[in-house]
Amino acid sequence: MLWTSAQLPYKSVKEFADAAKAANPPFKMGGTGSKREDHVLTVFLEKKTGAKFAYLPYKSGGEAATQLVGNHTHSNVNNPSENLEVWRANQVRALCVFDKERIQYKTKVTDKESWNDIPTCKEQGVDVQYLMLRAMFLPGKVTAEQTAFYVDVFKKLTQTAEYKDYMEKQALKPTSFPARTC
Repeated sequence: MLWTSAQLPYKSVKEFADAAKAANPPFKMGGTGSKREDHVLTVFLEKKTGAKFAYLPYKSGGEAATQLVGNHTHSNVNNPSENLEVWRANQVRALCVFDKERIQYKTKVTDKESWNDIPTCKEQGVDVQYLMLRAMFLPGKVTAEQTAFYVDVFKKLTQTAEYKDYMEKQALKPTSFPARTC
């Protein structure tokens, strides 16, 4: 997701991108690591909006959130869970989701908003989409029977109340794909 400080006036991606395009020096964009997902998303935003950002890599999403709340950066591209508590505290504003659809969860997370209330970037005219891979891997040379065992275990896991609750609290998108071998 694209986040900005709640102290800044930007309520939409367009307002944010227009201000970033006009900024000199460039807006500071925080993220986790260099040349990884957050950095790549920042480059995608630059290409789609024409804005330029000074990307600042941090060791964690928590550190990127802290820098945003402290107004040391103008924005970050954190996962929802990495900005969750500062969003609840009304210290940051979610501008958009980097997916083709909104996050499905409609239970209010803040006093006013649910994850589903946050529009996609594409809805706001900035077609930047990214899905982060989260997967389970087995070592090479496992048998089909061993693979089937773990696929079954994970299917059962995804049906538990604990798993569903965790997915919603972390604003994760539940998807599954058939087991593949390489």
